[in-house]
Formats: sequence, C-alpha cells, structure tokens
Amino acid sequence: MERYEITAAADRAGTTVENMQQLVELGILRPDADGRFSEGDVRRVRVIEGLVASSIPLDLVATAFRTGEFSLDFVDAPSYNLFDSYTSETFEEASARTGVPLDLLMMIREATGSATPEPGSPIREDEMAILASIEYQLSRGFRPIAVERHLRVTGDSLRRVAESAGDIWRSEVMEPLLAAGKTAQQVGAESNETSTVFTPLDDAALLAIYRGQSAHAWMANIVAGAESTLVRAGLHDRLDRAPAMCFLDITGYTRLTMERGDAAAAELASHLARLVERTSVRYGGRPVKWLGDGVMFFFKDPGPGVVAALEMVTGVADAGLPPAHVGLHAGPVVFQEGDYYGQTVNVASRIADYARPGEVLVSQAVVDAAHGTDVTFREIGPVELKGVGNALRLHAASMLA
Repeated sequence: MERYEITAAADRAGTTVENMQQLVELGILRPDADGRFSEGDVRRVRVIEGLVASSIPLDLVATAFRTGEFSLDFVDAPSYNLFDSYTSETFEEASARTGVPLDLLMMIREATGSATPEPGSPIREDEMAILASIEYQLSRGFRPIAVERHLRVTGDSLRRVAESAGDIWRSEVMEPLLAAGKTAQQVGAESNETSTVFTPLDDAALLAIYRGQSAHAWMANIVAGAESTLVRAGLHDRLDRAPAMCFLDITGYTRLTMERGDAAAAELASHLARLVERTSVRYGGRPVKWLGDGVMFFFKDPGPGVVAALEMVTGVADAGLPPAHVGLHAGPVVFQEGDYYGQTVNVASRIADYARPGEVLVSQAVVDAAHGTDVTFREIGPVELKGVGNALRLHAASMLA
C-alpha cells in the first residue's frame, strides 16, 4: 500500500500540513513509524472536514475517537475509494494544457455535486476522467455549450441516483444496525462488510441501466438517420407529425398530503410513478419530469399518447388513488438539458388545468394527428385558457366502446 509523507498527504487531501498535524495530535490520524500516511488517512481528512462543515465540532469528534464511540476505520475499505484524492494539477493548468475553456472545465466540480472551484484549485483524480471525455468531445468539434448542457444534465440526474442510493443504505443497512444496539465501530465494520460486496454490484447495475437507456436513445438516432437518408434518396415519403406534450395532475394531491402526512404522500408518489412509467413507455412516451402534483410526458406520436393518457386515468382510479385529469397538445417543442420548452408545453399544461377530475382533454392538433387509434373525441367547444391568446377547440377523449 502506497504511503505519503505529510506534505504529499495534505495535497492529496486538499488541506494544509497544519490541519494534518492537528488531526494527528487529536488522535484522528495515525501515521506509521516513519511519519507517513495511507490513502485511508487521506480519506479520513476529507470525511472529518465534511463533519466540521456540517457543524459537528472537531473537539467532539476527537473525544468520540478517544473513547472508542466513533471510528473511521471503515474508510480504509476499497469501496470508499469514491472519496478520491487531489492531483497536483490545477484547473487553470489543465485548461492551458488541454485547451478546454476554463469555465467549462470548472463545471466538472459542479457536476460532481460540489461548489464551483477557484481556477487555482487542484483537480481530483476522478475528475480527470471527466476532463478526458470533454477534451475528446471538443477535439471532434462538439460545441462547448452542448458539452456543458450534457454535463449539467448528467450531474443533476446522477445526483438523484446517488441520493436515492444513500437513502436506501441508511434505511436498510445503518438504521437496522443502530436499532439493534450496535456500537458505532460495529456499525462501521458490518456495513463495511456489506459495502465491499454491494458497491461493485451496484456500480455494475447502474452502468447496465445506463447502457439500456442509451440503447433506446441511440436507436432513435439510428432511425432518424436512416429515415433522412431514405427520404433524400427518394425511397421514402416521411410523414412529419408534431409530437405531443401531456400533463397528468392528481386532483386534491396537496390536500391529501396535508391530511395523511408526508409518508402517505411518498407512498402515493411511488405508486403513481410505477403506474405512469409503465403505461407511457408502452405507448412510446416517457415521463420528462415530476411536478408538485403530477407528471409531464413527451409522446413522439400524439395518437398513442391519448390512449396512454386514458389508460393512466383509469389505472389511477383502479388503484384507489385520487382522480387524475390530463391535458395534451401537439406542436413543435424545444429539447434542451433533458427538458422540453415552448408554447406547446405551456398550452398542454393549461389544458390539464382546465380538465375535470377523471377527464382527458386534448387540442384540435391532437385530434388531427390521432387517426387510426381506438379513441373517440367529443368537442366541448372553443375555450379561453389562461395565458393562451386565442380560444382553443378542446375535445374530451374516451376509448371506443
């Protein structure tokens, strides 16, 4: 195992020699007989600084160390190598070396969940892998703004994944051990035993899910490319059809949350997520984002989107959940940073607001694009919607008998 003298260890931990010496004096760090530190000691420094930043006094941590109530021995395990060390290269130096714009380069730190660094801050070892990817993208002519958007979306999405993983670890591993009366050292040892096996399995599962999602995105690009090639060759007549945006809201969700509490609201959200995810994907759509009391969807084809909406409303009712109401509108949209924008989105949201509980309302544009589906439409007349300039012809959708 590689060991470092105090200056090198301090650099790898992103701290000062003085801080390292203080932690040694407090008994938190234990250098070997030659005064050298392990990679685990470097991780301990980062964890300790995280505790202090969370308003846990250093002297209380030191006291817990001395009495044996608290230990960081578990960070020596390989599964804790996610607390990566710092390199000797700063963001400023890396920008000069690679040609990657400094502002874009520093966004790497933001994508990993930390505050924006100073130009003279050292880069972490894990961030070097992200830098290599960005450097290659730019060398292939990728626009910096596109790279930045992808970095931001990736960081935000994986933040949610990481927080969910942290939550399940706390509820399914740590809390049962503490409830069983285990000491802090026993919790560390037993949870470490679990993490040694679980972490590589979870990493592999995460990559497999990402690759599965990527396969769908890549296939969409392959289909679009093939279709464009055939159209240019005069071998295919493409029928351009605007996509549909769909909003599903739960009637009385806020009141239900207040009446039943946060736990019931979380259970409701989980149940709803399973239902709408399966239904929307089955009809070629996907949830874009979760809102306070509902979900926004994108459907490439409006017709199947209406069928999906009707099935979701029925499914919500069959599950004993508060009734849902849905609005759909078809038209051009702008996709950026994992989200959809534009007037089509705004109009669909307003239609959903107008719909009554259990009702699926659609615009004339959706009706015009929904030929061939097992859906019937009943016009309810021109409707003035808040924030929409002209009155819209709205239709109530229902399945054919």
